[in-house]
Amino acid sequence: MPAPAEFDEFRDIAKRVNNWGRWGADDEIGTLNLITPEVVRAAAACVRTGRRFDLALPLRQQGVQTGMIPGRVNPLHTMVALNFEMFGPGTIATSDDVAMLGLQAATHWDGLGHVSHGGRIYNNRPADSINAQEGATRSGIEKAGPLVTRGVLLDVARAHGVGRLPGDHVVSPEDLDAAEALAGTTVRAGDVVLIRTGQMQFYLGGDREAYAFPSPGLGLRCPAWFHARDVAAVANDTLTFETFPPEVDGLYLPVHALDLVEMGMMQGQNWNLEALAADCAADGVHTFLLSAPPEPFVGGVGAPVAPIAVK
Repeated sequence: MPAPAEFDEFRDIAKRVNNWGRWGADDEIGTLNLITPEVVRAAAACVRTGRRFDLALPLRQQGVQTGMIPGRVNPLHTMVALNFEMFGPGTIATSDDVAMLGLQAATHWDGLGHVSHGGRIYNNRPADSINAQEGATRSGIEKAGPLVTRGVLLDVARAHGVGRLPGDHVVSPEDLDAAEALAGTTVRAGDVVLIRTGQMQFYLGGDREAYAFPSPGLGLRCPAWFHARDVAAVANDTLTFETFPPEVDGLYLPVHALDLVEMGMMQGQNWNLEALAADCAADGVHTFLLSAPPEPFVGGVGAPVAPIAVK
């Protein structure tokens, strides 16, 4: 991470939100430690109607990736068996398929090994603990486990009275406060916070380029807001998670560094929050049981997820 004086705010926030050693020197899951059995039991009480909302984008070749992020390919799906009578003529026939995709191609979690800065990843481990043979040897995405907790939707776009935030909007702690007030709830320890900007409307409308750039997203001061509330993880409805182009010229992906490296907090991108947001606006209930375990790719620095919100 660059060191000029104008980046002092980043360095100050990093010190304030740092969780290295908080759960011991061997910890590999960071803020997911905040999802205790007591938190999960309380989250189960959010289920009142049984309405379910799928927050994942379909995995498809014409997905959200446009080539802007090198190597992050949309799913390539191929059939490897078509009605194959494996046990001879007239026996049961099977069809099989295979896919190649970037683990962060569509709706996904960023794992704690996804970003390093200053040569370190979460919990003061060397960045070279991620290698070409094994991937993430520490804090691999498979360590996240069964991620089930209370989810809270903070609809920042609706709090501003718009369907979609403009592309240059930097989501601030004040925005989060306003969305929390609109939701009529208080974010608490162990929650997963879902932040709606409305940017997903571009992709759902068929404009992948507009979805990708420019994009509203989280600003530099938001990680301190999450840290103060002991949030377990955060996800939103954008490609880059934080505002892009960056709010500070030359300071690229500082929120990634603060969340993943300093705080040890996973973050999710490309979540489709539109149907959930419409329902929350209709009934005024912005809390729900959220099931969102990442696919357990051993050594992965990220993974696809098919999150479900249950109200």
